[in-house]
Amino acid sequence: MDDIDRALVLRLQQDAGQSYAALGAAVGLSAGATHERVRKLRERGVIRRTTVDVDPEAVGSGVLAYVHVDSTAWMGDSAAAFAAIPEIQEAHIIAGNASVLVKVRTATTERLQDVLRRLYAIDGVSGTQATVVLETFFERPLPL
Repeated sequence: MDDIDRALVLRLQQDAGQSYAALGAAVGLSAGATHERVRKLRERGVIRRTTVDVDPEAVGSGVLAYVHVDSTAWMGDSAAAFAAIPEIQEAHIIAGNASVLVKVRTATTERLQDVLRRLYAIDGVSGTQATVVLETFFERPLPL
């Protein structure tokens, strides 16, 4: 990636809906050249997807929790079981006291409790430790 690619990715992280003409103007390229660069960034996997940043509170998912999942066995083959729980936004195999770390968004703490029950139903899960987020100071796009 060169400096122009970095500038394009940074601008797309801020607003992925920009036109190629606007992106190009910001980095000194034509719309066509910008489109070609963005296409190549997608092909190389630098840009994995284009998405919309939705306010969780506005859509009824204001409770955010990070849950450490303990297990009695290797959880590496359990990705589908975690993915089957729609409230789980992310799931990561981790090193440390727990085996898996999941990011969960729900409407209420009662719904969070239901997610924890469903986590316990996954083969090998022996415990959970949930941390409920009270306030988010900031979230950043990936630094380039």
